[in-house]
Amino acid sequence: MKIIKKILKGVLWITGLFLVFVGGYLLAERMLSRSTIAEKPDGLPRVVTAFLLSNGVHTDLVLPVAAAGKNWSHTFSYQHTLSRDTAYQWVAIGWGDKGFYLNTPDWDDLTVGTAFTAVTGLGETALHVTYYKSMTEGPRCRKLLLSEIQYHNLARYIEASLDRNASGQPLAIVTDARYSRDDAFYEAKGAYSLFHTCNSWTNDGLKAAGAKACRWTAFDKGILYQYR
Repeated sequence: MKIIKKILKGVLWITGLFLVFVGGYLLAERMLSRSTIAEKPDGLPRVVTAFLLSNGVHTDLVLPVAAAGKNWSHTFSYQHTLSRDTAYQWVAIGWGDKGFYLNTPDWDDLTVGTAFTAVTGLGETALHVTYYKSMTEGPRCRKLLLSEIQYHNLARYIEASLDRNASGQPLAIVTDARYSRDDAFYEAKGAYSLFHTCNSWTNDGLKAAGAKACRWTAFDKGILYQYR
């Protein structure tokens, strides 16, 4: 009986610690994601239109394919998509755990191993790039206006997230895992974790650009809140 009591006490203690951690994590995320880092004024006109796009969980930075001297099709070749269409106007770029991207096309495909690797930062990361022909504002698609300097800062941030080969070219991931005929995956730098999620990456991009951002966020709702 004493052994059973010790085991039960240990289980309750671990469960209590877990609940305290989860509660503290969610509370901190809520507070910090609603706390605003103000835009850094540069005195320049906002001439580049971009978007923040959420699928309800994950956010992408959506940028014009060609604007302010930057053409993203030179970085993310149309030839890496199944459609190989060249009439796209927008490119959505998101960062995340590579295993999650490639092995979890649907939530039903999520395994304990994939989730554990993602939240602990033990896995590799990737950029998911999707081309679009049009974008429409809505609850999950918020417009973002940038100056040329802000846009170039954001572009440098995204470029710095890419892993490259010896020639300096982005490394496209050869895979049958596709979300559409208009997307592709690329090897990326960094580690995904509970404290640096796909949405943290998006938010850090906004900070790098000098645009309005959360102090920190793990979820998409904080970013959408800032641009409500």
